[in-house]
Formats: sequence, C-alpha cells, structure tokens
Amino acid sequence: MSDCPVDPATLTADLIRCASVTPEEGGALVMLESLLTTAGFYCIRVDRGEVSNLYARWGAKATPRTFGFNGHTDVVPTGAEADWTFPPFSATEQDGMLWGRGATDMKSGVAAFAAAAVDFVQKSPPKDGAIVISITGDEEGDAVDGTTAILDWMQDNGEKMDVCIVGEPTCPEQMGDMIKIGRRGSLSAWFTIKGVQGHAAYPHRAKNPMPPMVRLMDRLASKELDQGTDHFDASTLAVVNIDTGNPTTNVIPAQTRAIVNIRFNDAHHSSDLINWMQDELDQVCAEFDVDADIRIKVSGESFLTPPGALSTLVSKAVEAETGVAPVLSTTGGTSDARFVKSHCPVVEFGLVGQTMHQVDERVEIAQIHQLKSIYARILRDYFA
Repeated sequence: MSDCPVDPATLTADLIRCASVTPEEGGALVMLESLLTTAGFYCIRVDRGEVSNLYARWGAKATPRTFGFNGHTDVVPTGAEADWTFPPFSATEQDGMLWGRGATDMKSGVAAFAAAAVDFVQKSPPKDGAIVISITGDEEGDAVDGTTAILDWMQDNGEKMDVCIVGEPTCPEQMGDMIKIGRRGSLSAWFTIKGVQGHAAYPHRAKNPMPPMVRLMDRLASKELDQGTDHFDASTLAVVNIDTGNPTTNVIPAQTRAIVNIRFNDAHHSSDLINWMQDELDQVCAEFDVDADIRIKVSGESFLTPPGALSTLVSKAVEAETGVAPVLSTTGGTSDARFVKSHCPVVEFGLVGQTMHQVDERVEIAQIHQLKSIYARILRDYFA
C-alpha cells in the first residue's frame, strides 16, 4: 500500500460515478473492497437476497477494542435527469462543490471514514485494537437485507464492534453543529374500512365507509401522544393518505383506505401504539357497524445512546477540527443506527445534509476533507 494519504474527495467522486441506485451495487462496493483489501483489511461480501453488503476488519477479531464505522453506498433515484445542472453520476466539480447523486447522502461520508481508516492503519496502527467498516447497499430501500444482514453475519461469526459511528449527514446548517445520539421510532399503518356500495340518493340502502374512516382519522390525529422526553421532541402522528378510488358524486363507495405514519420517542414502544390504534379502530367499527382491517409496518423502535464516553469522544474531535461545539440531537428520520444500537453504542456524525435526495445534490469539497480529519482524530483519540 502506498504511503500517500487517500484523498477522500477523489474517492467520493469515484463512488458517485457508480450508479448504485437501490438495490444496484453499481461497482461501489467492489471499489471499496479493493481499497480496503490493499490496506490490509480482511474483507468479505455479506450479500443477502438482492442486496450487496461489505464487511471489512483491520486487526484481530479478538481484541480489547474495536471501533466501527457504518454507512451505505446505495442512493435514491435521480428523478428527471434533465432537471440536473450536471449529469447525476458525473461527479462534476465546480466552484468548490462536488455534484452528483449520493454526494451528500452518503458517499462522501463513506469515503471520509474509509480514507481516515486506511491512513490510520498505515501510519499508526493500534497494537491492541481493530477497526471495522460495514457498508450496505440497502439503506435507502427496505433495509431488510442490508445492515441487518451484516449484523446477523457478525453474530454468527464472532465479529464485534465495541462502539460505532454511522456516517450519515447530521449537520443542519454548518459543519460540526450536530451529532445524533438517537432516533425516533417509525411505524406506518394502513387502514381499510368496508361498507356497502349504494346510490348517494338512497344512503339508507348503503353503508358508507367514509364517516367511520373520517371519525377514526380525527381520533388518531387529535390524540396528544406525549409532550416529549428528556432527549426527544413530542411524538407525532400524520395522516398521509385517505382514498376511496371513487371519482363519482352519486355513488357511496364500498370501502375506503387511509394511511398514517407515527414518529415516536422513547416514551413508547411500537406495540403500545399498535394496540391503541387497534382499540380506536374497534370502537369506530362498533359505533358504525362496519368491518375493517389494519396492516402495520414498524421501520424501527426509538433508541437513545445516553450522553457519555462515545458522544464526548466525537464531540471533542468535532470541536477541535471545526471550532463548533455540536448539539446532541435525536431529530430527523430513521437511519441504520436503529439496527446497530442493538449491537453496540452508536452515534451518527457526518456532513451538512441540506441537498440530500434533491435534484442537484452536492457537497462542499472542503467539507469532505474536514470530515476525514474529524474521523481520523476520533480514531487517534479512541486508541490513544
């Protein structure tokens, strides 16, 4: 392996040129496997189903301290390519910015921690430690066969991380302003209420499913789930769809459907919320004499890594490299940290995420180098 430092911006550009829209691997993991293998990492593909995953470890499996990084190389679809200033997989550099799908979310983060890890083990390898890098191609998709597959494989094969950083973009305004120490849980519920179709002029001969559905949605949306907890904002329930598929004005529909999404804090477990919605549905069905069913998908439970050694380690490194004291936060959507938290303490830290998932996604090149420096300092401090 060359002693020349790995340029994280160049690596980010190379990864952007891999069209790895979920679940396509696009060559991104092949590239990273080559880089890490050359640097002395033990690498193995942990593919499952149609998803490509990579596990890499430098150092012995049985070691007193193992530091982990987690990320993903899959990206969301580009949308209309004609709307982009530059082709979305061109990795164009202009005015100090690197443009392309995945530039922010999160090929820059993967490049930064891979570059920091490679340089670290080449220049100052820890004598009593190991570094693990786990990268999935399914974070933007169903997330069933991605990081969970890697963690399952790790458990089966005696692999471990003692702590982990997920390199998702976490900073809302400026580099270094936020670290994620937890995430809200997320669940979605699909409701179907069944009635009897009929003529709108003779409603007594029909059984309209719309009033019970509206009543149900009002009850759910009007409920104050909580007022927040020590580290979380208040939980929220959003009605995101109500649909009968009925374009006419003189027909009472036979059934109607609705979808709600709940983002919940550590005051709840998904099972409690599911039971509450089922009770509300049962009451409405009894009140209106209709039949109904409910389908639930839990994307993840809420979790918290309490402020402590890991968040302090990361905070000190961030402030040393940026001059910004980061806020410890649990805001935002879900990430693969919701899976890692069952394996070891985990926090998230990465770039400013203002353009992620947008047309003309882009990142400041200087931030990529800065992120590598932060990750490198974290490794030095952890193994000091």
